[in-house]
Amino acid sequence: MGTSFASCPWPVWRVDDFSRCFQQDFLKVLLPLIVVGLSILLLTIQTILRAAKQNRGQGYTSINSDDAAENTPQSHTQLPHEEEPISESDEDEDLVINGGGGRLALAKTTTKGSIVQADTPPGQTLLVIVEELAIAGLVAVNAIALYTGAYGKDRGSIAAVTGLAIWGYVLFLASLRLFLGNTQWRVPRIWNHTAVIYSFQWLFTVAIFRSVLIHPSSQLTQLLVIVEFSLTSLLFGLAMTTRMGNKTIILEWEDGIEPGRENLASIFSHVTFSWVDAVVWAGWKEPLDMKRVWNLLPKDKAAAVLANYRHFKKTTMLSLHLLKYFKGMLLVQSLWAVFSGVFTFAPTLLLKAILEYVEDPSVAPKNVLWLYVILLPLSDVFRSVVDGQALWIGRKICINVRAILVGEIYAKALRRKASAGKDTTLGADKKETAAPKNGLMAKIKRTLGLGQDDKKTRDQENETSNKGPDASKASGNATDTDEQANLGTIINLMSVDSFKVSEVTSYLHFLVASAPTQLLVSVILLYQVMGRSAIPGFIIMALLLPVNIMFARGFGSTQKAIMAATDKRIHTTNEVLQNIRIIKYFAWEHRYGKIVDEKRSAELAALRRRFMLWAAAVAVWNTVPILITFFSFLVYTLVEGKPLYPSVAFTAMSLFMLLRYPLDQLGDMIAHVQESKVSIDRIEEFLSEEETEKFAQLGRENIDENGQRLIGFKDATFIWGSKTTVADDGTMAFRLLDLDIEFKIGKLNVITGPTGSGKTSLLMALLGEMTIMKGRVFLPGGRSREDVRPDPETGLAETCAYVAQQAWLVNASIKDNILFSAPLDEQRYRDVIVACALERDLEILDHGDETLVGEKGITLSGGQKQRISLARAVYSNSKHLLFDDCLSAVDSHTAQWIFSNCIMGPLMRHRTCILVSHNIPLCVPHSDYVVMMNNGRITDHGPSQEIIASGKLGEEVAQKSSSGPGSAHISRVPSRVPSSVGDSGDTLFNEADGGDQQPKTPITPKISKKQDAMEETKAVGAVKWAVLKLYLVSMGNWWFWVVACLVFGAQQLSGVASSIWIKEWANQYTTEKISRAQFNINSQSYSTQSLSPAYFASIATYGKSNETTFTAADDEAPEVNVVYYLVVLAAIGLAGAVAALVRDLWIFFGSLTASWKLHNRLMSAVSGARFKFFDQTPLGQIMNRFSKDLEAVDQEVAPVAIGVMSCALGIIVTVVLIAIITPGFLISGVFITAAYVFLGLFYLHSSRDLKRLESVQRSPLFQQFGETLSGVTTIRAYSDERRFIRDNLAKINAQSRPFIYLWAANRWLAFRTDLLGDLVAFFAGVLIIVSLGTIDAGSAGISLSYAIGFADNILWLVRLYAMNEQNMNSVERIKEYLDVEQEAEAIVEKNRPPQNWPAQGSVEFINYTTRYRAELDPVLKNLTFKIEAQEKIGIVGRTGAGKSSLALAIFRALEADEGKILIDDVDIGQIGLRDLREAITIVPQEPTLFQGTIRTNLDPFDAYSDADIFAALRRVHLIGPEEATSDSATLLLPQPPVIVVEDPESEPSRPPTATNKNVFLDLSSPVTESGSNLSQGQRQLLCLARALLKKPNVLVMDEATASIDYATDSAIQETIRELTSTIITIAHRLQTIADYDKVLVLDKGQIVEYGHPWQLLKKQGGSFRGMCEMSGDYETLVKIAKKAFASKQLVDVDDEDGEEGTTNDSASTPSAAEDETNRTGESSSPSA
Repeated sequence: MGTSFASCPWPVWRVDDFSRCFQQDFLKVLLPLIVVGLSILLLTIQTILRAAKQNRGQGYTSINSDDAAENTPQSHTQLPHEEEPISESDEDEDLVINGGGGRLALAKTTTKGSIVQADTPPGQTLLVIVEELAIAGLVAVNAIALYTGAYGKDRGSIAAVTGLAIWGYVLFLASLRLFLGNTQWRVPRIWNHTAVIYSFQWLFTVAIFRSVLIHPSSQLTQLLVIVEFSLTSLLFGLAMTTRMGNKTIILEWEDGIEPGRENLASIFSHVTFSWVDAVVWAGWKEPLDMKRVWNLLPKDKAAAVLANYRHFKKTTMLSLHLLKYFKGMLLVQSLWAVFSGVFTFAPTLLLKAILEYVEDPSVAPKNVLWLYVILLPLSDVFRSVVDGQALWIGRKICINVRAILVGEIYAKALRRKASAGKDTTLGADKKETAAPKNGLMAKIKRTLGLGQDDKKTRDQENETSNKGPDASKASGNATDTDEQANLGTIINLMSVDSFKVSEVTSYLHFLVASAPTQLLVSVILLYQVMGRSAIPGFIIMALLLPVNIMFARGFGSTQKAIMAATDKRIHTTNEVLQNIRIIKYFAWEHRYGKIVDEKRSAELAALRRRFMLWAAAVAVWNTVPILITFFSFLVYTLVEGKPLYPSVAFTAMSLFMLLRYPLDQLGDMIAHVQESKVSIDRIEEFLSEEETEKFAQLGRENIDENGQRLIGFKDATFIWGSKTTVADDGTMAFRLLDLDIEFKIGKLNVITGPTGSGKTSLLMALLGEMTIMKGRVFLPGGRSREDVRPDPETGLAETCAYVAQQAWLVNASIKDNILFSAPLDEQRYRDVIVACALERDLEILDHGDETLVGEKGITLSGGQKQRISLARAVYSNSKHLLFDDCLSAVDSHTAQWIFSNCIMGPLMRHRTCILVSHNIPLCVPHSDYVVMMNNGRITDHGPSQEIIASGKLGEEVAQKSSSGPGSAHISRVPSRVPSSVGDSGDTLFNEADGGDQQPKTPITPKISKKQDAMEETKAVGAVKWAVLKLYLVSMGNWWFWVVACLVFGAQQLSGVASSIWIKEWANQYTTEKISRAQFNINSQSYSTQSLSPAYFASIATYGKSNETTFTAADDEAPEVNVVYYLVVLAAIGLAGAVAALVRDLWIFFGSLTASWKLHNRLMSAVSGARFKFFDQTPLGQIMNRFSKDLEAVDQEVAPVAIGVMSCALGIIVTVVLIAIITPGFLISGVFITAAYVFLGLFYLHSSRDLKRLESVQRSPLFQQFGETLSGVTTIRAYSDERRFIRDNLAKINAQSRPFIYLWAANRWLAFRTDLLGDLVAFFAGVLIIVSLGTIDAGSAGISLSYAIGFADNILWLVRLYAMNEQNMNSVERIKEYLDVEQEAEAIVEKNRPPQNWPAQGSVEFINYTTRYRAELDPVLKNLTFKIEAQEKIGIVGRTGAGKSSLALAIFRALEADEGKILIDDVDIGQIGLRDLREAITIVPQEPTLFQGTIRTNLDPFDAYSDADIFAALRRVHLIGPEEATSDSATLLLPQPPVIVVEDPESEPSRPPTATNKNVFLDLSSPVTESGSNLSQGQRQLLCLARALLKKPNVLVMDEATASIDYATDSAIQETIRELTSTIITIAHRLQTIADYDKVLVLDKGQIVEYGHPWQLLKKQGGSFRGMCEMSGDYETLVKIAKKAFASKQLVDVDDEDGEEGTTNDSASTPSAAEDETNRTGESSSPSA
């Protein structure tokens, strides 16, 4: 061998083997040395880096003390310490457990509540020893070879020496692993080196091994090579099948969830996804539930991902930042994708080779054919593996991206500025003022609800007043509020946008790697086949890319339009459902239904555009190959004049078909990337919004310059929103001016003032939620609750607790709400429950304190929510408590009890209490300090006794306090609440009240089963036929389906027709026998949208048929009429494309019809549901149906269904064709089908469950989001952000778990179906070898190509079928709600009441009993009483005595169990609900307002004139009698409510004003969502005005004036007395009803007393009298009642019995009796 080393003559492949030179120089020497060299290089670099790192580590480290930590909003939303992740570098430094060295760093890896288990691979050391022995054997083999010269002389010895060196090095590495594996000198990742070397060595030896077998040399050489090969295979096998790294792994059982097994897997198991077997098997045995879904790997948990991400400094825009962060994973993914792209074409080329061989077996020995047949499945398995890896990495990135985005959005939501929305809306002003960061964005921002970039359509939304900020822009200044205004938007960012972005990241490799690679390869192959004629094809392809991108862009913009429309619809739906009670009371369902329908039809119009675009895209996709083939062949035959042999035609066609896929993927991905860019920009926009200044304002400690601790303000002015915002009319937002107060620490401080004077704002300013303009604020709220240690003596910590005016509760049990995750102290817990008068309520509730508070506390009454919220604050260990009007929602004697036992009780010793209250007579005398407010200023403040003495609080208070300060602090909490307080469980006559105290009752829940509010039911098992039928019937009737079948059939037939036509054409050239091969070209072309190997198959088939036969045919070739065949082929193709277009459009229109029908039915079912449905079902769950499930029905079902049907048809066609050609295949076909069915079933079971779990797990995530957003002020006040972040991370993990394993199952399925398909190909190949000589190339090609295509179609059938089931799951969830129990009809035609009913308005209950649900006790029992026309009746009783139930009964929200109610002698049970509810009116307990303007709230359907509306506003004193309604006139008389925000949770939107002007003068003033820009009192008044507008003859008022100061209240009572209608008032303030005509005392649903208040007051030991005495206002009440009674007698003396229920006053006219009340009323409040 004279040639120099490593310069082998080309080609290295000689007929059936590599050349000797190549084997010796490359396979034995060069390539192995390169591998080893790289290994050495890597190890050296690693060692150097580690040494450097250790030297660095020995320097000084700064101590990060608590004080040094900056006090920014971020520091409060960082990950809680125990969530800080473990370093998950592969170095696994901390994770190594070892016998001797004791580096056991477990502490870092565990989180709370987890058990750690170290999992050692079986035979850990034994395996290394076996490896050592095998390597020693290899060294020996090479030594022998060197010694004997068995590998040949000079070159052989070089090879042997190389072998010795390599295996020597490997032996050294293995020994390192064996001896240093568990010590601190361990070399990291050494296992990877050995594994890689084994793999490459094995690859190199395989070739040599084969060569030795087919060209035997000497016996010794053969023996040595065989031994070497078997030892290398052993090593390779060990490396592949033992756990990666062969190391101990820490498994963490978190809360009993089984840890994921992925990191225990071997390389082989990773590659084939065998580690998923366990998941699939578990799902097959029984339906999966969350407990049985594995946990995520430690490094994929949200906390770990976020912590790592946050260490990575952000320098660029978010999208680039994320790309940078994931660059490593993305790179690996792209590498895999490139391999996959190349190997896609391997089967094509191999088939070509096999058929060449069959044509002419004399070319080479038979072993070559075997080689090809073996390589055929192997190459495809390799492609499948590589694809699987790329996609799996994509999914991992996907869950990480989602964790990052959701986590960041959530943390941001906790740090948002209280009224961030405002600046966002006012983008214009923002340019000059505030933060410059919005320079460019300003314009966009103006139209955004909240950095909503995808809502470019928002401009039009101002008219529809759809999003708070825009609506309020009308009034010149808008502050978006926190309560929900952009809750929808933020939830959207979290649910839709973060989802979109994460979804795209999992497929990025298509765009950057796999599509480009495939394009390149197919172009090269095409050029080889067709030469220059391929150029027209390329040109069309090139033109197709921009077309594809245009389609993609179109999809993007239609998607955007759909999202905007969906947003509007969901927003409206959400508002309707939130306010469903009031809508039902006013019988507005059908009207609001219409509004929702309008939004829905806009949404479906957008959807229709998208579907049409989709169909057009598919049509283009289908016509392009036809165009290409046509033009290429045209050039080939007519221009170049070559004969078009089938071989050329079919190979070219197949390649053109294949080319479509990468092009399509590119277009698609470009579109998706653009879409997600929009999403990510919206997220970034939100993340860069202003943050709260709370921590800057409050600082770490509340210490002033003199080192004194204080709570209060020093010369401070605050504003809502941004400091410089001036509205269009030159006014400013609401301000608190010149505050200078020091509250008394450790004492009771009271803040009082008229409705709308800024009391809540004062608390907000104290909490740091308002923008400070000058001065300072002091309050210890700047540090995270977890960082503050309680004082060991008192057990109190320097933190705050806050009770908002509208109680904010989380969706958990009552107990969890009170504990608010503080440790449980039984005694204290019990005291708190008694002090807050909750004991009774807990006894009544089925589950005691385990009862779940639904979303926003749905299951409880207002008073109960308020008291639980109070209990939470009192139970906490905070030293400073802020109570915002926490006595308003409870009745007067409960208020008295809570004041004495809770606020003044032992639980409050040493604690500062700042109480906002209207109840001056009760609170002020016992307090230490009073602050009086009016219109944003403090009018007076100072020690209570001084202020009282000055007479500013009226003489009543002065009298009371002069009689001594009343009961001061009580020394201990009574062990039991007296029966008159709290919710009635036992009646007043409860004997148990006496001696026997039962201290423990409420704490043990009555029913042990704990139900979960969010426990969303998930259907089990396969989707039922009823569900499918529901959808199919909704799409269209029988003729719709007949047409559908015809179109589908036509489309499939066109494919078969083109095959047959081509076969005919080929016949012109050759004999029938060969041309058979052409049968299948298009059979697959439309049936799957996947890369079907069938195409490659066909390529090969036709590729070959020419070699032998066509030489003969050459002469005839030119005579074939090419043009004729081409034109017909094109026609058939076009017909197919048209059929496809029609098919898609037809199905899409069907699906739109179904969408419309289903939404209509769902909307009417939900809005017509009984009240109890809304009590039991959290809003989030209902909204889930309207958003996620409807979206699936709208957008997913149809395309997937089309796919399923096409695949199924494709399979049938394939089977029929194969049966016609080679019946033999059917035998294997049966077995393969069986295997597929088996796989498919296995897969369907677990994937269906996982998919369902994933959609169920989404609800809690959204739910918690919504909850947090509405309670962000409370969470911040408690400084408890970290805990909520922890919860959120847990919920992200819970949602990612089923998601990632669902995708693992998908990869599992894909690999296994590919494997089966490759087996088919392999057996087909073997059959060919066996029957060589009897089989011709054509039949061989056909059998092979069809075998491959068959497998592919089935894979897609299974996948799409599974997707279809998952989509049907959405239909199933919708169907669940279609069947909810409905209310009675709206109108009963045969029983319509008279037109003017009720003319008089008498109400009579006859033996009436009702209950909330069949299984509960009655709430009203046998009530019989009559209310005469135009009487005013007060209903009193403890919270929960059935007062509100009585109101519900009149509106038939509760249906009678027995008995009936007559209104004007019409039985209300017989008439339609709409007739009933339109005729009578209620003012509900919780004021419900809609987003819009004051006008749309009072009169949503334009039924009244402006004059009427102003009149109503005057009657409720929202406009003073002197105020002109045209301009903002002077403010006079009963404290015209100067607007202020009195709303707790949401930082309110503020109408403009220098002196805070009255918004109600302008009917177009904005009202934000749920009215959060008005104070609680103003909302109640507005609701009252809405009721008065209807001029009802029967008016029910449910605690309608609870949040209004006494002065305004008495003025309103005045108004109410002037009404000529029957009034039923459920009262908390006894003063309001003391002068009514009758009082009905209820207890436990039964009537206790009924009569005139004066008569009841005279009754010794009477219930009503007891209440009055408890309330502390007894004298006043007696005066009022007496006066009213006297005035009544003057008019109309009736027989008056002292008995209950016999008083029958036929009429009552208001009279002079009122001025007395007026005086007392007003005296109880600072008078203007």
